[in-house]
Amino acid sequence: MLLLFTLIFAMLAGCGAPPPQDTPAAATSGESSSTETAATDDTPIKFATDASYAPMEFMDLDQVKGFDIDFLDAVMKQAGMKYEVTNTGWDTMLESVRQGTEYKAGISSVSITADRKESYSFSLPYFESTNVIMVKEGSDIKSALDLKNKKVAVQNGTTADILMSGIMGKDNSNLSRFESNALALLELDNGGADAVVADIAIVNEYIKNNPDKKLVSISDSKNFNSEYYGILYPKDSELKAKLDPAIQTIIDNGTYAEIYKKWFGTEPDLTNLKAEMAKG
Repeated sequence: MLLLFTLIFAMLAGCGAPPPQDTPAAATSGESSSTETAATDDTPIKFATDASYAPMEFMDLDQVKGFDIDFLDAVMKQAGMKYEVTNTGWDTMLESVRQGTEYKAGISSVSITADRKESYSFSLPYFESTNVIMVKEGSDIKSALDLKNKKVAVQNGTTADILMSGIMGKDNSNLSRFESNALALLELDNGGADAVVADIAIVNEYIKNNPDKKLVSISDSKNFNSEYYGILYPKDSELKAKLDPAIQTIIDNGTYAEIYKKWFGTEPDLTNLKAEMAKG
């Protein structure tokens, strides 16, 4: 009997013993296990875009493609972050990114302007652009000032809209604003406009793809200054600090130049862009 009691006492003591030191403890309130942290870090960053700016961003069947999309892919890989891009349209992109709830950033040939900086944060500039005028061959339009008494089509809310509002007057009935550049270009095709003002990459791509339409582009550096695209964030977003170093790296290591040559067929002149980047 003494031996039996001794054995039972030893078994009960073993059941109440603490676990070995190398056994992981469960996460308590306010703490995260390593698995939970990895899952959080693995959540894709959702980007909005307006995929109507070929070759910068456009729809190819059900996929968004273009220079901006390849550029973003390189940036996110360099930063080690997952992401998704959704075609939302221009106005929806601007509003949803401003709110910063569903979409944490936007990329859609968005020019960095003082007015936009009041509502958004921007990445480092990553592309130098300018607005140009597109007209049919034989037009008497030679500069932006020649548009004052002409019918002009632009995309609503773009820098082309801002520039032409200044030249023609914001409430000028001859200045037609459209939801997309595609609709503005269609207005010119149909004879409802004498000219379209839009970013140079979009205009040149359209002219290249539609040789039968007999269109030409007109540059006016006196009235249309260089602009610089940036990734759009909600105000004071933490993403800027995470992605700016990645943007700098892919420009410095030649990745950016490879993407540029793929879409435009030439080496990029980075002189002005790098000077603008240096401003922060």
